[in-house]
Amino acid sequence: MIRRTLREWQRIGYGDDEATIPQAEADRIAAVAARSAFAGRGGEGVLEHGRKALRARGVVGVIAAPGCQLEILPKIEGLGEHEATDDALRRRLIHMLAVVHDLRIDTGAMTQLGWQKDTVLELLIRLFCTRLLEAVRMGLPRRYLEHADDLSALRGRLDITRQFSRHAVSPQRLACSYDELSFDIPLNQIMRAAVSRLQRLAQAADNQRLLREIEFAYSDVTRVPVAALRWDQITLDRTNQRWSELLSFARLLLTDRHQQTSAGAIDGHALLFEMNALFEQYIAKLLTRALSGSGYRVSAQGGHRDCLFEENTGRFRTKPDLIIRQGDRTVLVIDTKWKRMAARIDDPKQGVSQADVYQLMAYSQLYQCQNVMLLYPHHSDLPPDPIRTCYAIANADAKENLVVATLDVTGSSRAHVQALEALVQVVLSKSEAA
Repeated sequence: MIRRTLREWQRIGYGDDEATIPQAEADRIAAVAARSAFAGRGGEGVLEHGRKALRARGVVGVIAAPGCQLEILPKIEGLGEHEATDDALRRRLIHMLAVVHDLRIDTGAMTQLGWQKDTVLELLIRLFCTRLLEAVRMGLPRRYLEHADDLSALRGRLDITRQFSRHAVSPQRLACSYDELSFDIPLNQIMRAAVSRLQRLAQAADNQRLLREIEFAYSDVTRVPVAALRWDQITLDRTNQRWSELLSFARLLLTDRHQQTSAGAIDGHALLFEMNALFEQYIAKLLTRALSGSGYRVSAQGGHRDCLFEENTGRFRTKPDLIIRQGDRTVLVIDTKWKRMAARIDDPKQGVSQADVYQLMAYSQLYQCQNVMLLYPHHSDLPPDPIRTCYAIANADAKENLVVATLDVTGSSRAHVQALEALVQVVLSKSEAA
């Protein structure tokens, strides 16, 4: 198995040594990536398939084809990390995924993972298997299901309509309707589907062993294709609440972000995450925690106000990443940007895009909001203190402000919550003082 690891926007040339990838394997990897939901119209939204090299873009995760795997990790390092290790970046990515998908991963489980020898996919499989095996050993959830059967003795209640239509001439058979406690319920079917899929993907021997053990426990549960799984029929209550995190985990591994592709001679799979979207979702989760009980509320991908109107028809609908409201009033609009800011000594604008500035100015106008913000991840090439630059919009005395800020993505989510709370309070207090 050929395995290579890249960072976002990094290239890997074709060749036969450890620093390159054989071109035949690169072609197979690129073919799988081109079928991803993130590939875009040109098919190169995940990987640029050049004549001399593959180049990663702003999507991270694992792409696998027969005989080879390519892992793509987030690029941005935190404070003090001038050259972050691959295992540190894997930890960071899994931590962000855990926060976004409401997965509680304890410190003990994190320390036992093979951060250096395994890909992000193998690590996620190991975490899922460990948690699922613990839950299975405590017993599978059951539920009463309604059955209809023709029996020689009455069980449950008699189905009068079916009795006199089907058994009018053979009254020795009774059309019975009854409830029976069963393991074959949608929740267990989803878990079995996840286990079945991961059995085809896992390469690590310990993951394969765990999956075989778990598969045995689900032997009496019906195999249901992923597309036919009934997520809508799952109701979590006090009897099965402990399965809520595993359900989130299974959704992460089974939904469209985890693509199984097969086309001609190319078979493969991809577990991919768009870092722009993941960073936005991560900030949304943490901001909700940070502002809990403060009177402010956070909404993600809301707003939907139109920029222009043609008679009574709105055009160019806007969708800000995050909106913070107090009552009915919008007090702050935030757009998250998973980009590397430039140091001020290199660029007075610090790499902030003019198009992004125009977009935030439009949000200020449309949502009648005095404060708008561009939020970037902090990284090692910036000064040690977080960036908090405030610009007056349109003129020096304007009440409307555009704040450019950064958040250090290293450390714990608790530290990130505190940093976001302090950032929002500083921005809003300045506005109120003005």
